[in-house]
Amino acid sequence: MFENLKIMYHQGKQYIPDVTSVEVPGIFRGRPVITSAPADEVFLRDLCPTNAISLAPFSIDLGKCTFCGECARAFPDKIRFTKEYKISTNIRERLVIREGDINTIEVDSTRVRKEIHSFFGGSLKLRQVSAGGDNSVEWELNACSNVNFDMGRFGIEFVASPRHADGIVITGPITVNMAEALQITYDAIPEPKIIILAGTDAISGGIFLDSPAIDRRFLDTHKPDLYIPGNPVHPLTFINGVLGLIRKRK
Repeated sequence: MFENLKIMYHQGKQYIPDVTSVEVPGIFRGRPVITSAPADEVFLRDLCPTNAISLAPFSIDLGKCTFCGECARAFPDKIRFTKEYKISTNIRERLVIREGDINTIEVDSTRVRKEIHSFFGGSLKLRQVSAGGDNSVEWELNACSNVNFDMGRFGIEFVASPRHADGIVITGPITVNMAEALQITYDAIPEPKIIILAGTDAISGGIFLDSPAIDRRFLDTHKPDLYIPGNPVHPLTFINGVLGLIRKRK
């Protein structure tokens, strides 16, 4: 008891009391803000390694963005990355940030399937599949359950078996050798079930999109319920995104 009190005195609370309002400490790149400041937009487009930047209108697609920050370093008056981590949505087009756009990115509750709120509002078990991921997103998802973020307090947990799961979390660009395993895992999850894409690679293929080792046909026949951008995904982004999906808006 005394040792525990000493640890709390020296380190403070080792958990985040409210993961929906806490500010991210340190260096973090979240939702970008694009101003009307002059810049070499063609240079910025060509600078992006994943073609996340488009012209006419000038925009950044967070589903493709690696959050490397090179564009903001090149023209800091034009592009600035904020610490806003609530950037998950169930509408793919909402991940495209345009010049002058100040709207928040959020889940459209009117587009959420009714069974999601009915079955998973108080408890959600997820099976994560690393479909060719580099383990960066996987590490962050693992952190969601640690003492700091404590995702389990909301009834959200990762499980080992797809037969015990309510949905699947896909990380990685979906490689050829994982395409069949992903389909088998998805088929093993009982209905109703949800699909979550976590990370740039899962959402768009990222820097691997044009590789012959990629097979993303699974997404041609299965519509994701939630897109969670990030490279890698921050635990706060993941937790708030899932909560936005399963919780009914008051």
